[in-house]
Amino acid sequence: MLNLNNKTAFIKREILVRIAKLQLEGKLESQVYKIPAEMAPKGSTPHRCCIYHDREILRMRTMARLGFSVEDADDEKPLNEFASEAMQRKSPTWPMLTVLDEACNACVRTHFMVTNACQGCLARPCMMNCGKKAIEIKNGRAHIDEDKCVNCGLCMQNCPYHAIIKIPVPCEEACPVGAISKNENGKERIDYDKCIFCGNCMRECPFGAMMDKSQLVDVLRHIMQGKKVVAMYAPAIAAQFRAAPGQLESALLNAGFSRVWEVAIGADICADKEAHEFEERMKNGEKLMTTSCCSAYVRAVRIHVPELAPCISDTRSPMHYTAELAKKEDPDCVSVFIGPCLAKRREGFDDEFVDYVLSVEEIGALFIAKEIDVAKEPAAELNTIPTASARNFAITGGVAESVKIRLKDPSILKPAVINGLNKAGMKQLASYGKIQTGAVKQTEADPNLVEVMACEGGCIAGPGVVTNPKVAAVQLKKYVEAGIQGK
Repeated sequence: MLNLNNKTAFIKREILVRIAKLQLEGKLESQVYKIPAEMAPKGSTPHRCCIYHDREILRMRTMARLGFSVEDADDEKPLNEFASEAMQRKSPTWPMLTVLDEACNACVRTHFMVTNACQGCLARPCMMNCGKKAIEIKNGRAHIDEDKCVNCGLCMQNCPYHAIIKIPVPCEEACPVGAISKNENGKERIDYDKCIFCGNCMRECPFGAMMDKSQLVDVLRHIMQGKKVVAMYAPAIAAQFRAAPGQLESALLNAGFSRVWEVAIGADICADKEAHEFEERMKNGEKLMTTSCCSAYVRAVRIHVPELAPCISDTRSPMHYTAELAKKEDPDCVSVFIGPCLAKRREGFDDEFVDYVLSVEEIGALFIAKEIDVAKEPAAELNTIPTASARNFAITGGVAESVKIRLKDPSILKPAVINGLNKAGMKQLASYGKIQTGAVKQTEADPNLVEVMACEGGCIAGPGVVTNPKVAAVQLKKYVEAGIQGK
């Protein structure tokens, strides 16, 4: 996982803050064009060939933050016109991701390289273990013939000096489903028919070429128009801002939202339904059920492991149930889910009760623009306090545990967790698919409930987080313990 403390993340957040400030001041359409020049002023050291190239890339990054795809955008169209279109937009546009060619480094294909640490040792385990005879010793050092190499990695694994390293293409390496590949110019492209919107590519690209299209302008427009805009925040969000129960509610109300719902309330509904559904499925003799709250996982199964699709719980996600509650209370409200996840933005696109989805980065930018310090906010009185197990949906294992404690007979449960939907996780899903189809016989040791988290560690490690997942896990524990109610 690319460390959160990196320049591409800072640039993204700075653009979001600048856009939010201009919009709040009523100057977005007239002054948004200034952002590239202000962020890359004369005299500053350029990252690319010149300051003007840097500004052009910043212009396109700003377009994405305004909610537009950059692939086929008019190069001559000024940012002011994009801002005006964003202010008139009726709904978010497909897809949720956009690729900035100008920022893409066009990395060479994944390969292994022998470094200066090679000692040309007598044992030569790299050469002896290479099944393709792609390694030979020249001038006292190992050399890899790339025409013969199949990138198996055995040479790296066997070198006693760690002299052989892997040079990856970060976005391709991070994609668990092979949805990213190079075009004829060596630039990366996303196949949206394969993409599960896990956000791994966006998080791992060191050049920030993979970008999500922001919905912050849309949400802020509705707030400024005086509409009833309802915030629904995922349990992982309080951990991002180190908030005590009630403080995030206060901050969101201060930011202009008319009502705040904690999505852990929807998680309680989700866990109750999944527990009941699991009992019914096991009673009916089914082999396996998987959780359904991670929409990246659900999409991964439906596209890439369809044989496992019958095992997905029919229960909807906590976001859906919370949005349903919000719309029942006020059918005219604008519902906004706030989470750490790109896949939820994809899910929200199809959910009849969800109007917009904001990331932690976007709501954090709004807080900065409005000078709101969550940690200094007074704790608002909570209308409904969810259970501890519902708030723990945000960490790996939390969903399965929530189901377990709701079962009439917990002993029937044999849970398993896939902690991170990487390439190994996809292989594990495929193995469960074979059990489902009968290609592999189910044993007593095999699970009957599988929880799948697309992000390693759970939602607190989503692609849109602003806090180190380890720190967020500690903060979430404090948040849960501060408001324990029931199960």
